[in-house]
Amino acid sequence: MAVEVPDAHRPDGEALSSGASMVFNVYPSCGSRPACPRLSTVQRVMSLIVQKYGGTSVGSIERIQNVACKVKGWKEQGHDVVVVVSAMSGETNRLIGLAGQLSKSPSPREMDVLVSTGEQVTIALLSMALHELGADARSYTGGQVHILTDGAHSKARIMDIDHARVCADIKAGRVVVVAGFQGVDQAGNITTLGRGGSDTTAVAMAAALNADECQIYTDVGGVYTTDPRIEPKARKLDRITFEEMLEMASLGSKVLQIRSVEFAGKYKVPLRVLSSLEEGEGTLISLEEGSVEEAKIAGIAFNRDEAKLTIRGVPDEPGVAYKILGPIGESNIEVDMIVQNIGKDQTTDFTFTVNRPDFEKALKVLKETARELGAREVEADDSIVKISLVGVGMRSHAGIAAQMFGALAREGINIQMISTSEIKISVVVDEKYLELAVRALHQAFGLDSGPSAA
Repeated sequence: MAVEVPDAHRPDGEALSSGASMVFNVYPSCGSRPACPRLSTVQRVMSLIVQKYGGTSVGSIERIQNVACKVKGWKEQGHDVVVVVSAMSGETNRLIGLAGQLSKSPSPREMDVLVSTGEQVTIALLSMALHELGADARSYTGGQVHILTDGAHSKARIMDIDHARVCADIKAGRVVVVAGFQGVDQAGNITTLGRGGSDTTAVAMAAALNADECQIYTDVGGVYTTDPRIEPKARKLDRITFEEMLEMASLGSKVLQIRSVEFAGKYKVPLRVLSSLEEGEGTLISLEEGSVEEAKIAGIAFNRDEAKLTIRGVPDEPGVAYKILGPIGESNIEVDMIVQNIGKDQTTDFTFTVNRPDFEKALKVLKETARELGAREVEADDSIVKISLVGVGMRSHAGIAAQMFGALAREGINIQMISTSEIKISVVVDEKYLELAVRALHQAFGLDSGPSAA
């Protein structure tokens, strides 16, 4: 069965053209077990589970052995288990460094061949560790499983997964260990999926296998109301919706890669974030909204990677927005928030934000545009942050924006820009106020003491 997946972003965060989608083939379940209900808790029913362990979780031989013990425990409870792993912590950077010693601009094809070897090391070591514990296991690279991708090296998109070999091993009672982050194109070239690609591999495998749950093991215990490093009172959420998690991921939360959340939401695969270093049920990400009436806000996300540009005194005429943003888009610069103010003198001030790495490039383009349009001046600020409230409860609660603005006003924090959607309110403030603003909002909305279920 072929279905289309909306694809607003590539795995590396690069925006795709409007309306872009991918076709992803979902095969029938393996048939090695009767149909099971979805998991209501982490360890309650016998099911098919796909687990993903990141680089920190497999960063040493001791941690790989720890992962093997966890996986064996799941098998002993009667679950079928497929494990997706990343390269050991620091290994991908080491490989990139080696390439840098040889070439300032190495071939993208050869870079994919090189960096994909990190995961190959991990799958072999984890399979060995499972064998030592008496668990039958078999490892596969992305090419061996035949994770078919397009040909975009370093940011490939999954097109199809042939899971026949995986199903055969599951039927034989084996643990299947798959290399994340990689696949092959139609010509047989090794490809990689970009930043966070192992998360995407795990969710895609779960969708293809019709798994009961996809578990992402990280170095944190779940999804928190905000970053605990900024607000020590941040709480771990028991559950959160796909919508909320997608917003959190797009707004700067680093717990999950945005594309993996898109996959999980599209194929209705329950996604759980857990710690590989400590016990706990983590955070379940699902379609269920839970107690929406009780929880107005699920969490607070923020993004330091923002810069603001303003062009002032532009003639107010039809098409002016295109004349300003057209050259920015043609320069492959992604725009985030936009504000336009029209003055009494028939001119307009136009402000927008871009990713901070694109700041200097965008400023150069905008200055050229200002000269062409006869604008009065261009202003730029790369010391801002975007802070966002996220929660499906906004749909049924009035006054969220006013409460947010009041909390910031009481702390003397000036709001420079505002953007809203159905379940999100974002503001731009001076970077120096980041910690103060997050803590004030966290307290104002009772996130340090409210129910943990979003």
